[in-house]
Amino acid sequence: MGREDTIPAAECPEAFTGLRTTEPATTAAGMPAVVSSMRHVWGEAGVARGTRTLMLLNQKGGVDCPSCAWPDPDGSRSMTEFCENGAKAVAWETDTRRLTPDFFRTHSIDALGQLSDYEHGQLGRLTEPLVLRPGSRHYEPISWDDAFQLIAAELNGLASPHEAAFYTSGRTGNEAAFLYQLFVRQFGTNNLPDCSNMCHESSGVALSQTVGIGKGTVKLDDFEKAQLILILGQNPGTNHPRMLTALQAAKRAGARIVAINPLKEAGLLAFRNPQEPGQLLGLSRTALADRYLQVKIGGDQALLQGLLKHLIERNAWDSAFVSAQTDGFDRLRNAVTQLAWDPIVEQSGIARDQIEALAEEIGSCDRIIACWAMGLTQHKHAVPTIQELVNLLLLRGSIGKPGAGLCPVRGHSNVQGDRTMGIWEHPPVWFLDAIEREFGFAPPRETGFHTVDTIRAMLDHRVKVFFALGGNFLSATPDTQATARGLQNCSLTVHVSIKLNRSHLVTGRTALILPCLGRTERDHSGGKEQFVTTENSMGVIQLSRGSLAPASPHLLSEVEIVARLATATLGSRSAIPWLELAADYDRIRDHIERVVPGFTDYNQRVRQPGGFYLPNKPREGQFPTATGKARFTTSPLVELRLAPGQLAMMTIRTHDQFNTTVYGLEDRYRGIHHERRVVLLNREDIAERNLKPGDVVDLVSHYHGETRRANRFLIVEYDIPRGCAATYFPETNVLVPLNSTADGSHTPTSKYVIMTVEKLQ
Repeated sequence: MGREDTIPAAECPEAFTGLRTTEPATTAAGMPAVVSSMRHVWGEAGVARGTRTLMLLNQKGGVDCPSCAWPDPDGSRSMTEFCENGAKAVAWETDTRRLTPDFFRTHSIDALGQLSDYEHGQLGRLTEPLVLRPGSRHYEPISWDDAFQLIAAELNGLASPHEAAFYTSGRTGNEAAFLYQLFVRQFGTNNLPDCSNMCHESSGVALSQTVGIGKGTVKLDDFEKAQLILILGQNPGTNHPRMLTALQAAKRAGARIVAINPLKEAGLLAFRNPQEPGQLLGLSRTALADRYLQVKIGGDQALLQGLLKHLIERNAWDSAFVSAQTDGFDRLRNAVTQLAWDPIVEQSGIARDQIEALAEEIGSCDRIIACWAMGLTQHKHAVPTIQELVNLLLLRGSIGKPGAGLCPVRGHSNVQGDRTMGIWEHPPVWFLDAIEREFGFAPPRETGFHTVDTIRAMLDHRVKVFFALGGNFLSATPDTQATARGLQNCSLTVHVSIKLNRSHLVTGRTALILPCLGRTERDHSGGKEQFVTTENSMGVIQLSRGSLAPASPHLLSEVEIVARLATATLGSRSAIPWLELAADYDRIRDHIERVVPGFTDYNQRVRQPGGFYLPNKPREGQFPTATGKARFTTSPLVELRLAPGQLAMMTIRTHDQFNTTVYGLEDRYRGIHHERRVVLLNREDIAERNLKPGDVVDLVSHYHGETRRANRFLIVEYDIPRGCAATYFPETNVLVPLNSTADGSHTPTSKYVIMTVEKLQ
């Protein structure tokens, strides 16, 4: 793809903002985290207002943090049950600045495209519905009624319901998500792509096939009961900071921690708990990782197969558990004993003696927790890699007992709940049957479009209307320029949002921005105070009730937006009382109770302090597979080869970022300040290319004869394995090929992009 094909507004501006580097940190949190949190909250929300909101964050009956999905303690909670990420998310949402229609009258979408993603977030909260009409370059106000009628006319004018796609962000609450999928299915399609498709879809596929449920199998208190905690492809200090408290508790209870990650991350090395005076003041810290293996990008599968090979050849498995609770072990034993060590070492980048030493440690434990995130899920071989991790825990009998199990660490605060509510392009038959029984219509049975399929369908003019309930679709997806062309092919694009983002600037012929309430704001839909519910990473359903006055009197809740959209679009074709449901969220929860297993007495139980756990059979040692046993799986070792001069690149977040939301320009744990257009390279790789730190380079990705280019990045020397590189997203999402996806899950391979660097002359 040449630069002549690019859409300028689709990518972040190429201007540098002033790189400064320092030594990477070796400890996470402490006083710097507190200072950063207060600076964001007090600066954007105000001292009194911001502090009052933080005191309700993650409290029982308070506001579920709109940041990550890490669980809250079941018992007592501290007065400050939040982390730096949560504070930044609250600051961003409770921003006192306002983005009114007057602003859009003087700022075209072309001018706004020249601003960075960080600058978009600094403009303030959206205040009323906006429309971009055909041929115009300026958004203008539109009434809610007219907006819904416009959408309804476009949807009802399609030749088929399958010509529309309905995206969902993981911050959407259960009630809105359930109503949304219900509307989409009565409209006539299963085109329900969501952010799961781009993150933990690989985990869901791998776990469903092996233990019978696509979710984790541990509770928070299992961490204090574990002997060994494995953390693979995850950076908790930046992405899930509250996890550090659980790791600290585990260490104090005697657990050992093993970190497996290409980069040395501060949050895996040591932790200063801001709630302990000595650690807050820097007088002490808790060391975390007892062993740190800097695996090559994509080499986790090889490492895991090496561990399995050593354990099986040493007969170090739980024979009673394997015999009674699993099947497929003989196939696995035959496969791993035939593996050669040379490719394992070469592909993983870890020496054989280090692999064997870790295997010995694993072989001495039976209470093992395995945690992972995007570093495992966004590879071509993501599903078999995660299944090798399942193999490892099954081998040691480490699923279905206290202090042991599988822990995929989710990002968005309700991404797991959205899937439970039916946000899925390929729903199970039992779910569709339950919808039909409950609501009296026949939902479509065809598999819909996942995220990558949706982009392809927009490019091919097979999807003509794109509706997004939250998120920043353009910046979150792979192959930015292809996604942009797809959006521009649509007749209508609609985004439900609270702030401006880049997806609002690359649009269909007509575009709408529908501003909604934030989670921290009071919801008086239907003339009464409402609350929503969410599901965290460990299957706890809890309520979330906002306390702040809405940013504008023109905002609607996500639930009301969906209900009014359904009413306008379906009209007399639907017997569902959409507006009555939006007037009382308890009625929605009553329907959920009758459709989704595990929600018995939903309205009563969710009002209990802390909510309730959904059923999880593997957590109890039962496996709802076809055989009633957990499954060992076998997969060939994937051979990862780079041509001379090529590098394997992974995209990562900065510390001042949550997914595509950029809160600031500081990646202080990695020592990279006030700049995002950087590429992290090994010292020897830099020298081999006759480059030096600070040089300006273009990045070029290579996939099946195609090339994609990201211009003007600064080289930063970093401790990363040879042949590997790291860059921030969304700046380098343009390099991720649309058609490079994980086998079985269709997740974009954002953690393994083959690229070269070209020095600017």
